[in-house]
Order: sequence, then C-alpha cells, then structure tokens
Amino acid sequence: MPNRIGLSSYNYKINHGERREFSLNLFPAPSAVKSCLKEALENRLENCSRTAVRQTYNTRHFLTSDPHAIAETAVCLSQGELVVFPTDTVYGVGVDAFKADAILKLYTVKQRPLDKGIPILLADLDDINKVAVNIPLAAQAAIHAFWPGPLTIIVPKHPDLPACISPNAGIALRIPNHEAARALIRAAGGALATSSANLSGHQPACDGLTALTALQGRVAAVLDGGATPGNTPSTIVNFLKTEQPVLREGPISVEQLRQSGVDSL
Repeated sequence: MPNRIGLSSYNYKINHGERREFSLNLFPAPSAVKSCLKEALENRLENCSRTAVRQTYNTRHFLTSDPHAIAETAVCLSQGELVVFPTDTVYGVGVDAFKADAILKLYTVKQRPLDKGIPILLADLDDINKVAVNIPLAAQAAIHAFWPGPLTIIVPKHPDLPACISPNAGIALRIPNHEAARALIRAAGGALATSSANLSGHQPACDGLTALTALQGRVAAVLDGGATPGNTPSTIVNFLKTEQPVLREGPISVEQLRQSGVDSL
C-alpha cells in the first residue's frame, strides 16, 4: 500500500439519482513527513495505522446536465423535503414556500433562529404577486434594473404565506440569474423558501458536496451544477426601512443602486 494521505469518494460514478457515499481515508504518513514532525509529535506517527471513516448520506444526487434532474428534484419539494441547488451566488437549500412544516424543518436543519426569517427565490417576475403586495416604487425600480441577479429586496409579504416564513411584515425576495435554479423553482410552483446551504452563521457553500456535508446530509436531494459562478451572497435592501435600508452590500453596490434610479438609499 502506498504511503500517502488521501481523500477518496466511493460510489463516485453518478447514476440517475444515486445515493452518495463519501469516505475519508488516512493512510500511513510519508517518511518525509514523519521526519519533519517526529520530534513535535513525540514519535506518535511511527506506528500510525490506516484508519477509515465512512459517512453515508441518504441523499439523492442529480446533475443539472441530466434531463430528468429538475423534475425528480421538484418531486422531493412537492413532498415537503429539503433540496440543495446552485444559484448565481452560492448554493441554496430550499423548500416549497407555502408548506409551513417544510419551512420549520429548514429552520431546524440550518439551526437558524425563527426570528431571522427565510428569503424566497422566484422563477419569474410574474411570481412576485404570489408572495408580496404593495411593492414600493423604489423596489420596482431595483427589480427592473437588477433582476434576475444578486439583489434581494424586502417588501410587504403576501398574507397567504405561512406565518413562520417571516416574523414581521416583510419578506425577502430574489430571482437568481441561474438557468437551473430558475427551472427548478418554476417546476416546483414558482417560489422556494431558500437560505444558503450551510449552518446558520457558517461560511456559504459554493459546490454541491460542500453544501451536503455542511448540512450533514439532512436533505432529500442535491441538484449539482458544479461550482457556482459567484461566491458572494447577494446584496440585501429593505424597502420597508427609510434609514439604512441596505442590510448587506454584496455584488451590487449602493452606488449601482443609486445609478439605477433607486434614489431612496
């Protein structure tokens, strides 16, 4: 057996919707490494034997290139399950925006406080009327300038939304500039309650495997589109606030917002 430290993935060849099984194998350290670390580790590497830790996730794995992937992943959403999928910024984990039990499950899996609310990703501009009402003119200007794209707006939420999706009168909305994400959202009804695919407060994931492991496999499916084209979370603007409405400046700057006609910032 070669002396090496390596990361291997079993069942790595992807068949349609196959369950993924990942293993981390630690082999005996190379002699050069032993020599350098021998004194610091008090000779503990001398008798290092091979160990293997295998983690199995009961999660279906689909590639965005698979023609059946969107429909299969949408079935999971219709059943109230959580799914991971790519966007134009980072990977998200989402559920049907009108299923309260699924939204509560999303809070639990992400370890997200209930008072933080869950944003909604939309497929098309027409879907906004399902989830929001009385959209301010400044928000409409931002929508027409930057959607689809990395801008999240907070506007008055629709009364038909489950109460648990947001603790207040506003709802965070975005249309991602990502073909597979929008196709999935459209197939699932047009609106997914979605947060970044990581535990609350941790770094967001920019690939499917990182997202899956960050959430400890507690999702029904991963729609894998490889690395995301952007790695910075979206800009967030709260159009219900008159003072300091920009909650997070991301790919779209405050200056860009002002230049687009959003003069309330």
